Amino acid sequence: MQVIYEDNHIIAINKAPSEIVQADKTGDEPLSEIVKKYIKEKYDKPGEVFLGTVHRIDRPVSGVLLFARTSKSMERINEMFKKRQIQKTYWAVVKNRPPKEYDTLTHYLIKNEKQNKSYASHIPKDGHLECTLKYELIAESDGYFLLKVMPFTGRHHQIRVQLSTIGCIIKGDLKYGFARSNKDASIHLHAREIEFMHPTKNEPLKITAKVPNEPLWKYFEDIIESKKP
Repeated sequence: MQVIYEDNHIIAINKAPSEIVQADKTGDEPLSEIVKKYIKEKYDKPGEVFLGTVHRIDRPVSGVLLFARTSKSMERINEMFKKRQIQKTYWAVVKNRPPKEYDTLTHYLIKNEKQNKSYASHIPKDGHLECTLKYELIAESDGYFLLKVMPFTGRHHQIRVQLSTIGCIIKGDLKYGFARSNKDASIHLHAREIEFMHPTKNEPLKITAKVPNEPLWKYFEDIIESKKP
Protein backbone atom coordinates (compact mmCIF):
# COMPACT_ATOMS: atom_id res chain seq x y z
CA MET A 1 0.00 0.00 0.00
CA GLN A 2 1.35 3.42 -0.99
CA VAL A 3 0.14 6.48 0.94
CA ILE A 4 0.45 9.67 -1.14
CA TYR A 5 -1.31 12.16 1.15
CA GLU A 6 -2.58 12.14 4.72
CA ASP A 7 -3.66 14.50 7.45
CA ASN A 8 -6.10 14.28 10.36
CA HIS A 9 -9.13 14.37 8.07
CA ILE A 10 -8.33 12.49 4.86
CA ILE A 11 -5.92 9.92 3.50
CA ALA A 12 -5.14 9.17 -0.17
CA ILE A 13 -3.65 5.93 -1.50
CA ASN A 14 -2.05 5.17 -4.85
CA LYS A 15 -4.05 2.02 -5.53
CA ALA A 16 -2.29 -0.82 -7.35
CA PRO A 17 -4.29 -2.57 -10.10
CA SER A 18 -4.65 -5.79 -8.10
CA GLU A 19 -6.10 -4.16 -4.97
CA ILE A 20 -9.80 -4.01 -4.15
CA VAL A 21 -11.40 -1.06 -2.38
CA GLN A 22 -14.07 -2.88 -0.38
CA ALA A 23 -14.70 -6.53 0.48
CA ASP A 24 -16.16 -8.66 -2.32
CA LYS A 25 -16.82 -12.32 -3.10
CA THR A 26 -13.11 -13.01 -3.71
CA GLY A 27 -12.43 -12.80 0.02
CA ASP A 28 -9.24 -10.77 -0.64
CA GLU A 29 -8.41 -8.19 2.00
CA PRO A 30 -9.74 -4.81 0.84
CA LEU A 31 -7.81 -1.53 0.97
CA SER A 32 -10.40 -0.13 3.40
CA GLU A 33 -9.23 -2.67 6.01
CA ILE A 34 -5.53 -2.31 5.17
CA VAL A 35 -5.74 1.48 5.62
CA LYS A 36 -7.56 1.07 8.94
CA LYS A 37 -4.75 -1.18 10.21
CA TYR A 38 -2.15 1.32 8.99
CA ILE A 39 -3.84 4.20 10.88
CA LYS A 40 -4.33 2.10 14.01
CA GLU A 41 -0.65 1.09 14.13
CA LYS A 42 0.85 4.44 13.08
CA TYR A 43 -1.14 6.52 15.55
CA ASP A 44 -1.52 3.80 18.21
CA LYS A 45 -5.30 4.24 18.20
CA PRO A 46 -7.38 2.22 20.66
CA GLY A 47 -10.60 0.57 19.56
CA GLU A 48 -12.17 0.72 16.12
CA VAL A 49 -10.66 3.15 13.57
CA PHE A 50 -13.09 5.26 11.55
CA LEU A 51 -12.54 5.25 7.81
CA GLY A 52 -15.08 6.43 5.25
CA THR A 53 -15.02 5.15 1.67
CA VAL A 54 -16.07 8.15 -0.44
CA HIS A 55 -15.50 6.73 -3.94
CA ARG A 56 -14.29 3.57 -5.66
CA ILE A 57 -11.97 2.49 -8.45
CA ASP A 58 -12.43 -0.73 -10.43
CA ARG A 59 -10.08 -3.51 -9.37
CA PRO A 60 -7.95 -3.55 -12.58
CA VAL A 61 -7.56 0.26 -12.47
CA SER A 62 -4.76 2.06 -10.58
CA GLY A 63 -4.36 5.52 -9.09
CA VAL A 64 -5.62 8.03 -6.53
CA LEU A 65 -8.09 6.65 -4.02
CA LEU A 66 -9.42 8.95 -1.31
CA PHE A 67 -10.72 7.99 2.15
CA ALA A 68 -12.20 10.15 4.90
CA ARG A 69 -10.72 9.83 8.39
CA THR A 70 -13.57 11.60 10.20
CA SER A 71 -17.35 11.55 9.83
CA LYS A 72 -17.33 15.34 9.27
CA SER A 73 -14.90 15.11 6.34
CA MET A 74 -16.80 12.13 4.93
CA GLU A 75 -20.06 14.07 4.97
CA ARG A 76 -18.46 17.09 3.27
CA ILE A 77 -16.64 15.05 0.61
CA ASN A 78 -19.80 13.10 -0.19
CA GLU A 79 -21.60 16.42 -0.65
CA MET A 80 -18.83 17.66 -2.97
CA PHE A 81 -19.10 14.52 -5.09
CA LYS A 82 -22.87 14.95 -5.25
CA LYS A 83 -22.47 18.56 -6.41
CA ARG A 84 -19.68 17.58 -8.84
CA GLN A 85 -17.19 19.84 -7.08
CA ILE A 86 -14.45 17.22 -7.21
CA GLN A 87 -12.48 16.91 -10.44
CA LYS A 88 -10.88 13.57 -11.27
CA THR A 89 -8.37 13.22 -14.10
CA TYR A 90 -7.50 9.83 -15.56
CA TRP A 91 -4.86 8.64 -18.00
CA ALA A 92 -5.90 5.94 -20.46
CA VAL A 93 -3.64 4.07 -22.88
CA VAL A 94 -5.58 3.01 -25.98
CA LYS A 95 -4.69 1.11 -29.12
CA ASN A 96 -6.39 3.33 -31.70
CA ARG A 97 -5.99 7.04 -32.34
CA PRO A 98 -9.20 8.85 -31.29
CA PRO A 99 -11.31 10.42 -34.04
CA LYS A 100 -10.46 13.90 -32.70
CA GLU A 101 -7.47 15.28 -30.76
CA TYR A 102 -9.90 16.31 -28.02
CA ASP A 103 -13.64 16.03 -27.59
CA THR A 104 -16.53 15.87 -25.13
CA LEU A 105 -18.51 12.62 -25.23
CA THR A 106 -22.07 12.14 -23.99
CA HIS A 107 -23.69 8.70 -23.91
CA TYR A 108 -26.53 6.98 -22.09
CA LEU A 109 -25.45 3.97 -20.05
CA ILE A 110 -27.24 0.96 -18.69
CA LYS A 111 -25.61 -1.59 -16.41
CA ASN A 112 -26.06 -5.34 -16.83
CA GLU A 113 -25.73 -6.60 -13.24
CA LYS A 114 -25.26 -10.25 -14.23
CA GLN A 115 -22.38 -9.43 -16.59
CA ASN A 116 -21.04 -6.56 -14.42
CA LYS A 117 -20.81 -4.59 -17.64
CA SER A 118 -22.27 -1.33 -18.98
CA TYR A 119 -23.64 -0.66 -22.43
CA ALA A 120 -23.77 2.76 -24.10
CA SER A 121 -26.39 4.33 -26.33
CA HIS A 122 -26.00 7.52 -28.33
CA ILE A 123 -29.63 8.44 -27.66
CA PRO A 124 -31.64 8.59 -24.42
CA LYS A 125 -33.46 5.35 -23.55
CA ASP A 126 -35.55 4.14 -20.63
CA GLY A 127 -33.35 3.01 -17.75
CA HIS A 128 -30.21 4.56 -19.24
CA LEU A 129 -28.22 7.18 -17.30
CA GLU A 130 -26.59 10.12 -19.03
CA CYS A 131 -22.80 10.27 -18.75
CA THR A 132 -20.29 12.80 -20.02
CA LEU A 133 -16.51 12.99 -20.20
CA LYS A 134 -13.88 15.12 -21.88
CA TYR A 135 -10.72 13.62 -23.36
CA GLU A 136 -7.52 14.95 -24.90
CA LEU A 137 -4.76 13.13 -26.78
CA ILE A 138 -1.55 14.04 -24.91
CA ALA A 139 1.11 11.56 -26.11
CA GLU A 140 1.71 8.62 -28.43
CA SER A 141 4.12 5.74 -28.93
CA ASP A 142 4.64 3.45 -31.92
CA GLY A 143 1.50 1.45 -31.16
CA TYR A 144 -0.47 3.25 -28.45
CA PHE A 145 -2.01 6.60 -27.57
CA LEU A 146 -2.24 8.30 -24.18
CA LEU A 147 -5.48 10.13 -23.43
CA LYS A 148 -6.17 12.51 -20.55
CA VAL A 149 -9.76 11.88 -19.50
CA MET A 150 -11.92 14.04 -17.23
CA PRO A 151 -15.28 12.48 -16.37
CA PHE A 152 -18.12 14.82 -15.38
CA THR A 153 -20.29 11.99 -14.10
CA GLY A 154 -19.43 8.83 -12.17
CA ARG A 155 -21.27 5.98 -13.88
CA HIS A 156 -20.38 2.28 -13.76
CA HIS A 157 -17.33 1.61 -16.01
CA GLN A 158 -18.04 4.97 -17.65
CA ILE A 159 -14.58 5.73 -19.08
CA ARG A 160 -14.07 2.17 -20.24
CA VAL A 161 -17.36 1.92 -22.13
CA GLN A 162 -17.37 5.48 -23.52
CA LEU A 163 -13.86 5.17 -24.96
CA SER A 164 -14.61 1.73 -26.42
CA THR A 165 -17.70 3.21 -28.09
CA ILE A 166 -15.48 5.58 -30.13
CA GLY A 167 -13.08 2.76 -31.01
CA CYS A 168 -10.49 3.57 -28.32
CA ILE A 169 -10.47 0.40 -26.25
CA ILE A 170 -8.19 0.60 -23.20
CA LYS A 171 -5.14 -1.68 -23.34
CA GLY A 172 -5.84 -4.95 -21.53
CA ASP A 173 -9.59 -4.35 -21.14
CA LEU A 174 -11.00 -7.66 -22.40
CA LYS A 175 -14.47 -6.82 -21.08
CA TYR A 176 -14.80 -3.91 -23.50
CA GLY A 177 -13.17 -5.50 -26.51
CA PHE A 178 -9.36 -5.43 -26.24
CA ALA A 179 -7.78 -8.45 -27.94
CA ARG A 180 -5.66 -9.71 -25.04
CA SER A 181 -5.29 -9.18 -21.33
CA ASN A 182 -2.31 -7.65 -19.54
CA LYS A 183 -0.15 -10.21 -17.72
CA ASP A 184 -1.12 -8.89 -14.30
CA ALA A 185 -4.86 -8.64 -15.19
CA SER A 186 -4.66 -4.83 -14.98
CA ILE A 187 -5.99 -2.45 -17.59
CA HIS A 188 -4.15 0.70 -18.69
CA LEU A 189 -6.46 3.14 -16.91
CA HIS A 190 -4.96 5.23 -14.12
CA ALA A 191 -6.62 7.76 -11.80
CA ARG A 192 -3.88 10.36 -12.18
CA GLU A 193 -5.20 13.33 -10.16
CA ILE A 194 -7.98 14.44 -7.89
CA GLU A 195 -8.68 18.13 -7.17
CA PHE A 196 -11.05 19.54 -4.57
CA MET A 197 -11.41 21.95 -1.66
CA HIS A 198 -10.08 20.40 1.53
CA PRO A 199 -13.14 19.45 3.63
CA THR A 200 -11.99 21.27 6.78
CA LYS A 201 -9.16 23.65 5.77
CA ASN A 202 -11.19 25.08 2.85
CA GLU A 203 -8.03 25.23 0.73
CA PRO A 204 -7.63 23.84 -2.80
CA LEU A 205 -5.89 20.47 -2.84
CA LYS A 206 -4.54 18.49 -5.79
CA ILE A 207 -3.27 14.94 -5.24
CA THR A 208 -1.30 13.20 -8.01
CA ALA A 209 -0.51 9.49 -8.26
CA LYS A 210 2.50 8.13 -10.10
CA VAL A 211 1.76 5.51 -12.74
CA PRO A 212 2.42 1.79 -12.11
CA ASN A 213 6.01 0.62 -12.53
CA GLU A 214 5.44 -0.86 -15.98
CA PRO A 215 7.37 -0.04 -19.19
CA LEU A 216 4.57 1.49 -21.28
CA TRP A 217 3.24 3.55 -18.37
CA LYS A 218 6.73 4.78 -17.51
CA TYR A 219 7.38 5.65 -21.17
CA PHE A 220 4.33 7.89 -21.27
CA GLU A 221 4.99 9.42 -17.86
CA ASP A 222 8.53 10.33 -18.94
CA ILE A 223 7.17 12.01 -22.09
CA ILE A 224 4.72 14.11 -20.08
CA GLU A 225 7.34 15.04 -17.48
CA SER A 226 9.78 16.11 -20.22
CA LYS A 227 7.19 18.54 -21.61
CA LYS A 228 6.92 20.43 -18.33
CA PRO A 229 8.68 23.83 -18.28
